[in-house]
Amino acid sequence: METNQQRKALQDAMVFLGAIASGTEQAIGESANSISYLAGVNLGKKLSSGVPQTRDIQEALKATREVLEKNDYLWLFEPFKTHDQDSIVQENDDGTQVMLVFRDCMIRQSLFRFGHTQKGSLCNMMYGFFAGALQNIMGRESSLEIVHAGENACYKKLIVRREQ
Repeated sequence: METNQQRKALQDAMVFLGAIASGTEQAIGESANSISYLAGVNLGKKLSSGVPQTRDIQEALKATREVLEKNDYLWLFEPFKTHDQDSIVQENDDGTQVMLVFRDCMIRQSLFRFGHTQKGSLCNMMYGFFAGALQNIMGRESSLEIVHAGENACYKKLIVRREQ
């Protein structure tokens, strides 16, 4: 029962953030996405400081998940392999790529509760969080891009850039 109460308290706080995001997006437009992204990068770096480094993307994702859980963030994600992929991890010209499914995302739930659209500044905060955390954990730049934003799950492409 306590978990449900904690989730309710978190969602109430996130609805408040949804309202702030909506107002900020209306007031300053596209700049809200950049500001939220940078805030996410800072948060990702801060929360993942001290996490052992790895070059293995699956280990890095496991460490990122542990950082989120340790800090009570409900961004549950898992790697996803389509039927035509040989493995979860794909290498291409951009770097290492993994598709991720976010089934239980506190941001998506909060946006729906507030009545605000997805793909805005709060989603950009998540992208920033992953970029900051993976920069600490893997020592490389990354990007997280929406492939599909849905009511029940979001499907995203994570690309960890090649070392320069």
